Amino acid sequence: MDLKDQLKNLFPEHVPQEEPDQAGKEPSYWLQDEPIICKYEKRKGKPVTILEGYNGADSDFKKLAKDLKSYLGVGGSFKKETIIIQGDYRDKIMQFLKENGFSVKRVGG
Repeated sequence: MDLKDQLKNLFPEHVPQEEPDQAGKEPSYWLQDEPIICKYEKRKGKPVTILEGYNGADSDFKKLAKDLKSYLGVGGSFKKETIIIQGDYRDKIMQFLKENGFSVKRVGG
């Protein structure tokens, strides 16, 4: 006798609810209508990828920065409402953002 059978014996009038479907899960970030700007620059001779244009909460943007850095396995920072990622990872970043529901605009080269 498993747990469901025991619960049916204890509460015969209870109707169990269906489990929610995992396909329609809640996004972990606040999504916006305007695209996030993804651009490439060289600073002090080193390539960096810069993300800007997010108008959600700073905590969501910091979480996005942390997730991007761990996804790519590189360093980076969050300064003045921009995410700075070390290296030229525009394609991977754009793919990551699109998978999470963001619209992205590539700027420069």
